[in-house]
Amino acid sequence: MEERPNQVEKGNWKQLIRLIRQTRPSAGLIIIAVTMGLIGTLISLVIPLFTKNLVDGFSISRLSWQQIAMFGGVFVLQALASGLSMYLLNAIGQRVVANLRDKLWRKLLKLPVSYYDNHRTGETISRMTSDTGIVKQLIADNLTNFLTGIISVIGSVAVLFYMDWQMTSVMLGVIPVAALFMAPLGRQMYLVSKGLQEETASFTTTLTQVLSEVRLVKSMNAEKREYAAGSKGINSLFKFGLKEARIQAMIAPLMFFVMMMLLVVIIGYGGMRVSSGALSAGELVAFILYLIQIVMPMTQITSFFTQFKKTVGATERIITILDAPEEDHESGIPVVKADQTLSINNLSFQYSNGEPVLSGLDFRVEPGTVTAIVGPSGGGKTTLFSLLERYYEPTGGSIKLGQDPIDRFNLEVWRSQFGYVSQESPLIAGTIRDNLCYGIGHEVSEASIVRAAEMAYAHEFISELPNGYDTEVGERGIKLSGGQRQRIAIARALLRDPKILMLDEATSSLDSKSEVVVQEALKNLMVGSSSPTGCRRSWMPITFCLSRRGG
Repeated sequence: MEERPNQVEKGNWKQLIRLIRQTRPSAGLIIIAVTMGLIGTLISLVIPLFTKNLVDGFSISRLSWQQIAMFGGVFVLQALASGLSMYLLNAIGQRVVANLRDKLWRKLLKLPVSYYDNHRTGETISRMTSDTGIVKQLIADNLTNFLTGIISVIGSVAVLFYMDWQMTSVMLGVIPVAALFMAPLGRQMYLVSKGLQEETASFTTTLTQVLSEVRLVKSMNAEKREYAAGSKGINSLFKFGLKEARIQAMIAPLMFFVMMMLLVVIIGYGGMRVSSGALSAGELVAFILYLIQIVMPMTQITSFFTQFKKTVGATERIITILDAPEEDHESGIPVVKADQTLSINNLSFQYSNGEPVLSGLDFRVEPGTVTAIVGPSGGGKTTLFSLLERYYEPTGGSIKLGQDPIDRFNLEVWRSQFGYVSQESPLIAGTIRDNLCYGIGHEVSEASIVRAAEMAYAHEFISELPNGYDTEVGERGIKLSGGQRQRIAIARALLRDPKILMLDEATSSLDSKSEVVVQEALKNLMVGSSSPTGCRRSWMPITFCLSRRGG
């Protein structure tokens, strides 16, 4: 395990290329963008030569409007080619990252529940937002400058060697000296950037956790505690920011120093060669212009490698998610007949920490019956529900519907057989209608929605709300009472027309008045005499009721 970071680091660039290839960027657009970049850069390489000829043969009498127009036309053409190249490369980068985010989002929705048991939500959100943003910046911004910069540097050096190889050799001799200082700074920038990304992910996790449970924070008077935890993260980010600022503060003067050193060398040595007649004044001016076309892209190339190292760390974390095993929603047989015996045979399960939760569990549930699962908190009742819905795989034994193990069924079809009413009755931010129809893959009629709400004893209080079924429930349904949320959860289960109904202590957290209403709604849900569409059913759902006590 200790060797893995080194192994990953060696294949970093390969992982990035692999990640980009998975997004299928347009080869045609890339060719056009690079071609336009080449044209723009080649034109910019010609401009100093025009300048050289203009300086060497400068005369007011010889200056014509044709020369001025040609000179201006070259600048316009260079600007158009470079601008088009930059736009296309940015568009390609934006599309690559959009496809990457789409791929990552699809993957996150297909990951099993066990993945989220072992990974903090804030860190996962950071992978989706911050890390993909880093990849976007490299492709959409830095890559454009890197490609044109490489072309500009190589082209400028080639022309300079053609013009005067001796002076060019003297000029290039300064660059290795600068590299001795820049290389260690680049390494430090990579380490700081990597630490900054990790700290940002940790800080995002803290924010997500605190803000999602802000009522708990306030009820426990934990504001000071959470403020201290948040301040610690802010201070850590501040320290990383200062380290990054110190490195950047050294890089900028170094680049300026290199630029000035090169100018001094060229002007001093070039002046001597102009005096001796070995070099013309126009050629010296061209040398200075080509120097600018070398030094400026060098800054962009340095920024590219700094961002590349940041992107490498982000790529590792993204690929870790993309390579994680996911749920199989495609294969499996359909559930042809749901009203069969559900049998649990010698069922055992333990979580990744190795502590057994269920061991040797055996029982059978006949169609149309109600089964109570009674036991203390932590006894594995909710875990049994998770195994029934195939959130986890049993570590021993089996669960069968009729003669078929449930893992033979198509996962999406299997889960569509269930109606689940939990103690928490989770709701999504949106309207009551959104929550009632959540997860139903077809359009639901207004009559069916109202019928389900009536059967759940929810229609009356919904009708009294200002916007009825279009009333916003707030984040996690916070604008509704516990009893109201529970009745909406029951109505939602009714709309699914479940073949297997699971009630996870659905009334344990309610007051006595709400409990009576919810109990009546649950009877409607369990009896199964008719569906919310008004059609009579010939079956009653298999029903599991969880309880910490008998009765």
